[in-house]
This record gives sequence, structure tokens and C-alpha cells, in this order.
Amino acid sequence: MRGVSVGAPQSTAGHLLDLIRTGRANTRGDLQRVTGLSRSTVGLRLDQLFAAGWLREARGAVSTGGRPSTRLEFDPGHAVVLAADLETTHLRAAVLDLAGRVLAEHTVDQEVADGPETVLDRLGGMFAALLDRSGTPVAKVCGIGVSVPGPVDWETGRVILPPIMPGWDGYPVRERLQKALAEHAGAAGDVPVLVDNDANLMALGEQRDWFADCSAFVLVKVSTGIGAGVVINGEAFRGIDGGAGDLGHIRLHDRGDARCMCGSYGCLAAVASGRALADQLTALGVPTLSGSDVRERLTAGQPDAVRLAREAGQRCGEVLVTVVTLLNPGVLMIAGDLAETNFVTGVRELLYQRALPRSTRNLQVVTTRLGDRAGLVGATAMVTDHLYAPERADARLALIRGPVAS
Repeated sequence: MRGVSVGAPQSTAGHLLDLIRTGRANTRGDLQRVTGLSRSTVGLRLDQLFAAGWLREARGAVSTGGRPSTRLEFDPGHAVVLAADLETTHLRAAVLDLAGRVLAEHTVDQEVADGPETVLDRLGGMFAALLDRSGTPVAKVCGIGVSVPGPVDWETGRVILPPIMPGWDGYPVRERLQKALAEHAGAAGDVPVLVDNDANLMALGEQRDWFADCSAFVLVKVSTGIGAGVVINGEAFRGIDGGAGDLGHIRLHDRGDARCMCGSYGCLAAVASGRALADQLTALGVPTLSGSDVRERLTAGQPDAVRLAREAGQRCGEVLVTVVTLLNPGVLMIAGDLAETNFVTGVRELLYQRALPRSTRNLQVVTTRLGDRAGLVGATAMVTDHLYAPERADARLALIRGPVAS
């Protein structure tokens, strides 16, 4: 469960906000019952949240009797998040409200291999243009969320040994992006910047928007490489240093001949990723440059592409049998270039053939709902969760209005 435990006797304004944001309390009466605080204390702390512009009231809520109670809601329009999705060959940026609603969005061709200086400076310019297009003052930006196609140390925001991001290893993404936004949009240099792996953020966005009741959710992104994002009880599971979900580098026992971009042999990504299929099709006389090109071949019904995609899905399914058995998720989602293709057919075939019925009887195998926007929505959720967590919310309120009452 996100946030703090319910029933804390000294619940602060930040704790009350968390109860409202997560739907555990929606009226003043609910807050009194859940926290044990008096009506006057609840009122004082709500006053702080209203003064900051973080809450709004909605009339007409269901009441147990008498006049309708007033429903309390987190106001997603009081601030915006700048979100970016860095892919291998393109860069997507957007301005979103705190509920993940896109206010302005733009995508450009941009090689991530061009390096962090070039990419992040261009991103700063895109953010400035999008703020102008959406009519949003830069002062309304509460944070920036960035999705990258590589492993990330979430605490530092630095990319760690990324196979397909030359020049990014250990680079100070947060500081450079703060500088770029200040140069292009006149923002303060301390706008919070959070960075995470693309599969993690796609999983977070999809789970929050479409499967909020699913306590164990797995997303597999199949594009240039193969990666997985895992959301447990509403939170992205990153492992101890951001390495969780590196599905594409699990070794296949019978493909020691397949060299991966990481330098090893036999990795799943070297056999079943979009890049691997592009290479296989090219070798068969069907020139194909990327995972998106593979998707075009599949859309056209090219026979070799159809066969190879299904076989790749089966190889991925072999690995996912272990994932499903270990995590027992309620939803397994396939996203990326090979979603909505014969790849998914292959995954389903192997998964249901080899996994125990106990592991799959309540499992939904689905494809992406948010499509290209999943990473943007997930980045927004990451920033919002971080900035409005109870302790951090209280610290921000203290800066706005002075010390928070206990």
C-alpha cells in the first residue's frame, strides 16, 4: 500500500493528503475515523492543504443521512509535470497535469546514442516550447520525470552501464536537465528531476490507469531490447540498485551463438527482441532496420516476419514461465513494438503450456492500453508520488506556510 499506515495517532497534513489521494478517506468524517484526530484538528490540517491549492471539494457525495457530505479530492490541476520518454531513435516530451492528463505533447527523431549533452539540451528546448503551447507558466512545474531505455540507480537518477546508451553511464542527468530547463524556459535551477527505467514507468502508468486493483502487475516491453517492469501494491519494484526487470539478459540454454549488445552470448534479447528479429529478417533477404520496421512487416503479413515473431514470443514465454511462477501476477502486459502482433500469440502458447495451472488460473495476458503514452503517464505518477508523499508534503507545506502543526 502506498503511503503511511492508517491509524497513526499523529497524522500530519501530509498524512491526511495521502489518505485522500489513495482513496482511503474522502470526507472529513472519514479522516476523523481513520486517524482518530478531532474534528478541529482535521479542519486545521485541511486548511493548510486548501491554502496550498492541493485539495478541492466536490458536493453531492453519498451520505449516511441528512445533507450530502462534501467529498475531498486531490486537485490534479494545481501543478504540472514535465515528462520525457527517451527511446533508442526518438524523444517524446509532454506537459501533464498530476492525474496524467496530457496538456501538450511532441515527438521528434533523436538518437539516444547522440549522448546526454545533445539529448538533454534538446529536451530542455522541447519543454519550453510545450509550456508555451499549453499556456502553462514555468512556475507551475512541480517536477520532471524522465524515462530512459537502460538501468537506473533511482536514488541518484544516474543511468548505470546501459547497453544501448553510449556516453550515459553515470552521467548527472538531473543536474544537466535542470540547467537545460533554466536556460530554455527560465525555470529555477532546483526543479526536482526523477529518472527511471522505461519499463518500470510504463508498468506504473498502465497499472495506475487500467489495473489499479491488481496488487502484482508485470509489463514486458519488447522493442530494441527486452525489459520488464514490476508493480507490487501500487509501487514500482526496482531491486536494491535499479536492476530488477532486466529480462532481456536472462540466458537461453541453447543459444550460445547469439551475441547480445551487452557483450554476452545467449541473452533473450539477442534472440527475441525487435532488433534481433530485424537482423534475422535482413539475413533472410527482407531488409529490416528496427523493431518498428518489424512491426510494419507484421502489419503487412510478411510470412517470415509472422513466423519469426511467433517463435520469438515462444522464447520469451519460456522465460516468463519462471516470472509468472515466482511472482504470481494478476496481469502480464506485453508492450513495445511487438505488442498486438504474433509475438503475443507465441508468449501465450508457451506460458499456458508450461506454467502450472495454479500460476495462470487468475492471470490476464494483455497488451498495452496506453500505447506510446505509458511512459509519460508513469513518469508523472512517479513524480507525484514522490512530491506528495506524507513527509515530503509536510516539508513543502512548511516552506509555503511555515511549520506544520503537529
